[in-house]
Amino acid sequence: MNPFSLENRKALVTGANTGIGQAIAVALSQAGAHVVCVGRRSCAQTVDLIHRAGGRATEVSADFSDPMAGAALFAGQGIDILVNNAGIIRRNDSVDFTEADWDDVMDINAKAVFFTTQAFAREVLAQGGRGKIINIASLLSFQGGIRVPSYTASKHSVAGLTKILANEWSAKGINVNAIAPGYIATNNTQALRDDPERSAEILGRIPAGRWGQPEDIAQTAVFLAAPASDYITGAVLNVDGGWLAR
Repeated sequence: MNPFSLENRKALVTGANTGIGQAIAVALSQAGAHVVCVGRRSCAQTVDLIHRAGGRATEVSADFSDPMAGAALFAGQGIDILVNNAGIIRRNDSVDFTEADWDDVMDINAKAVFFTTQAFAREVLAQGGRGKIINIASLLSFQGGIRVPSYTASKHSVAGLTKILANEWSAKGINVNAIAPGYIATNNTQALRDDPERSAEILGRIPAGRWGQPEDIAQTAVFLAAPASDYITGAVLNVDGGWLAR
């Protein structure tokens, strides 16, 4: 048996339309999983990438600004891998931060993560199956950041939820882990990479000497979804090129 194979597994990835979510969906498919791509915007491009490579994928629309949007995604679907990737960020000085910007971020990044995960676990436990949950945390699950108070709070929440749910569900057959990406070359970091001074500052702190790629996160997700990681639970795995080691 290949400990990294996801044959006969079915995964659901939120925020699968672009960036890290898209890369994770494609990588899970390449490992053999049937992938359900979920997003507020169309995931058609991701599904097409998977189909053209000979994989299996379907698309579902859900807007996690409604924290309960994930509640109906799992019943009878046979999903045994959940990747909570969908998230947003809002920036402003903390003295000027609005309640709306706080609530918008917390609803998607924390509240929706919990209730989507709850719905997944209820289905897996009711069917007597086994499952893998992979949350996408952040370097700001460990650090404070600047001008992103709700994002920092939400990603600390993701790390905490990962641990409590692992405590409750691991003995029942559900592993719960998280990945904390470092600085990854996606649309969200384009402005930083286009700023020579800021980019040089960031690269100067990364021991690996390069920006991460979405595939770096994606292959880590495959590992956490696969049998190879069956004794890993409650972990928040830094995939940051060594950033937090400095």
